[in-house]
Amino acid sequence: MNEAVAHAEHAEHAAHYPQGIKRWIFSTNHKDIGTMYLWLSFTMFFIGGTSAMLIRAELFKPGANLVSPELFNQLTTMHGLIMIFGAVMPAFVGFANWMIPLMIGAPDMAMPRLNNLSFWILPFAFSILISTFFMQGGAPNFGWTFYAPLSTTYGPNSTDFFIFSVHLMGISSILGAINIIATILNLRAPGMGMMQMPMFCWTWLVTAFLLLAVMPVLAGAVTMVLADRHLGTSFFNASGGGDPVLFQHVFWFFGHPEVYVIILPAFGIISEIIPTFSRKKLFGYVSMVYAVSAIAILSFVVWAHHMFTTGMPTAGEIFFMYVTMLIAVPTGVKVFNWISTMFKGAMTFETPMLYAIAFIILFTIGGFTGLMLAIAPADFQYHDSYFVVAHFHYVMVAGSLMAIFGGVYYWIPKWTGHMYNETLGKFHFWLTMISFNVTFFPMHFVGLAGMPRRIPDYALQFTEFNQIASIGAFTFGLSQIFFLYIVIRTIRGGEPASAQVWEGAHGLTWTVPSPPPYHTFTTPPVIQDAHG
Repeated sequence: MNEAVAHAEHAEHAAHYPQGIKRWIFSTNHKDIGTMYLWLSFTMFFIGGTSAMLIRAELFKPGANLVSPELFNQLTTMHGLIMIFGAVMPAFVGFANWMIPLMIGAPDMAMPRLNNLSFWILPFAFSILISTFFMQGGAPNFGWTFYAPLSTTYGPNSTDFFIFSVHLMGISSILGAINIIATILNLRAPGMGMMQMPMFCWTWLVTAFLLLAVMPVLAGAVTMVLADRHLGTSFFNASGGGDPVLFQHVFWFFGHPEVYVIILPAFGIISEIIPTFSRKKLFGYVSMVYAVSAIAILSFVVWAHHMFTTGMPTAGEIFFMYVTMLIAVPTGVKVFNWISTMFKGAMTFETPMLYAIAFIILFTIGGFTGLMLAIAPADFQYHDSYFVVAHFHYVMVAGSLMAIFGGVYYWIPKWTGHMYNETLGKFHFWLTMISFNVTFFPMHFVGLAGMPRRIPDYALQFTEFNQIASIGAFTFGLSQIFFLYIVIRTIRGGEPASAQVWEGAHGLTWTVPSPPPYHTFTTPPVIQDAHG
């Protein structure tokens, strides 16, 4: 009798919670969907990284001819698109899916089926994008910014498929942003006010509003490109009364807030890690919230600093120069608060903390070079040189990847119930940190010496620094395979994670999220999870 009852209960459970592949396809569980986002991100990270390895192999010596100039341009285009839209953004959405409901005491995301849809759009979008490599004429070859007329008049036939995939990515991002906003505003535990949320939730709330604002702009840009290609319009065609510079305005009105879409969730992760391993509450919680909001607002009024060389009026150059410098102020507030949190804290240096400190150092270097690029007269010299490549990667790779790695090490005990191997984690950190700097720091010098970016060949005097960068890039890429090994090993088993995961030196523990522990709730928050 007991066996029959158990069998019936098991059948009922299986009916409500599909097993095997159905579990993942039909899942409305925020944890499962977060996991799928993270694995998709990891997959795209390796695909985008492979294209980077081919680029650096070609640049190891002048005249290498490992790939054709045409394929080189296709690789640079796809590397940028895949890394930004395929690796970094889905990773942060994965973190949001996993952690936001747990942090605010919600049973799940506000719209679980919409959550499932917003994920499953992405594999199809990226499949379409990657398939362009195998189409007649090859993949898009005009750079990840797809400036007109390169993408309109001269783009290969695969450009249309690229436009379709970008539309799909945009739909996914908008659906995900709506879900995150609805979850944070409506599903907080009773008594948890907005100013009592962890910083990660705040950064994602602001990011979601940014996504809602800028994704339709990108959709408009690619739709105008499509219309110029097939419908006889002349939005960007000077001979028909259009203006190619208009494309840059539209694209960068999306593109610059997009930089902060990528970096704000990273700020949130760092704001969770540093208080934990400093055993202190986050310094200046309220100022951090306002700084995030200020960064988001200012990000909409600095887009033309990418366009100083297009011949805008001097008054426009001065405006965009000063506003670009102004955005460094709230960013500086955040760096100051992180350092103040560490000051006189009972710090320990587990792997997540090492990544958080590396993030602060490297992102600050990227910020300083950004201030150099903000100076309009100087930007004429830096523009389209490898100095811009170095700056961009110090802000984006150091800014996003260091935070992603730190976040994975920080939360993987919660996700899997197992502790990762600390020795292996630190080894991965030092491999990553050293190889990153070996790769990208020399690019500052070759850029200042005049080496243009996006070219498959270069003058002989740049050979040594390019060889150093290529060696660093291959080391960086191989160290991420080691990271994959650490993650799989942790999932498969290992030391069980305790209830107090992060127990540091002297027996000190700190598991309170970023809001200060002295916050009192009007009603004790009910932290629950519908999925156990």
